[in-house]
Amino acid sequence: MTVSGVLLVTAVVWAVSVIRSVRLRALVYSLPLPMTLALVSTDHRVDGAQLLGVLGLNLFFVTVAVTHHRLRWPILLADGAGIAVYVALSAGLLAVRVPFEAALAGTLALWLAAMLLLRRRVAHPRADIAADTDADAGAEARSDGLPVLLKLVVIFVGAILTTLLGAVLRGMVVTFPYSGVLVAVEARRQLPEFSWHFARNSLGLVGFLTAYHYVQDISPTVALVAGWAAFAVVAVALHLPSRARGAAHARPASPPPRSLRPAAEPPAPTGLP
Repeated sequence: MTVSGVLLVTAVVWAVSVIRSVRLRALVYSLPLPMTLALVSTDHRVDGAQLLGVLGLNLFFVTVAVTHHRLRWPILLADGAGIAVYVALSAGLLAVRVPFEAALAGTLALWLAAMLLLRRRVAHPRADIAADTDADAGAEARSDGLPVLLKLVVIFVGAILTTLLGAVLRGMVVTFPYSGVLVAVEARRQLPEFSWHFARNSLGLVGFLTAYHYVQDISPTVALVAGWAAFAVVAVALHLPSRARGAAHARPASPPPRSLRPAAEPPAPTGLP
């Protein structure tokens, strides 16, 4: 990836680092900005392997979350485990040709199954996980004291290192978690919740790659426009229902009609004539 790609990765991670809402963090990270730069700066075509790379992104965050929160590995070591899982998956996908339609059907089926499973787990959180999250949030508030410029330099150096590793992945460079490696560090206290929100938003990346695949023979520019349009449509479809439910819960209940209201009680007698 070019210097402009490194700068963009740095900007994405920086934006994620200053956002407090986990939901908004996941949405910003799911924007296909690194994918766009990878496609613009290389001659790689989008095929079934790249579509399955979206699953690799989710596996990366799940691996980091499990090793860091469950196994208590240091976050950098957990990041390394996530990269190893993604590289291993990429090696397997690059060894065989995956038809795009088969990859699309499998990805959608796995996404739907993951949503059903994760929704059930989110609806019934374990008490010990909630306690750990509260403790981690307090620890983060006490320990996150890096100066602004120093944090920006660390993010920039990390982006360069991950770019060097992504350069050897050939076609899978399109979905390599350039900024994900650093985002996992920034969101380490809320990784389980972040992974859930990103898994949900990753359907937009599937839409982006699908639209790009079917239009890429016309023109790369037209394919990028179609990809971003598909991402926007999927993102709106994913988030509008939740906003509508939130508005419905916040709306005060309307008063009952006058015919259903209880009759007013007569005033109590005062004892005066």
